[in-house]
Amino acid sequence: MTVFAVEYVYDAESTEARDASRPAHREWTAGLAQEGTLLASGPYGDGAGALLILKAADEAALNEILKQDPFAAASAISGTRITAWAPVTGLLAGHA
Repeated sequence: MTVFAVEYVYDAESTEARDASRPAHREWTAGLAQEGTLLASGPYGDGAGALLILKAADEAALNEILKQDPFAAASAISGTRITAWAPVTGLLAGHA
């Protein structure tokens, strides 16, 4: 399994769509956390985006997971940056 850092970028005009789909998005992330796929996630303090740390077999599998995000279905995400990440120190060390 590979650990990925996924950055979401939100368009300022997507606030209403995010607010409407946030309960479903949080349920989705909670399910991923429970199964061990999502290691951490949360919005940036300025509201311009979020960071998700997930485990997946490869980037194709990760993209399949991300397609299921209710924020994606609501077109609340204007950009995504995916980077393979190898945590070596801290609470997430050893997950790569």
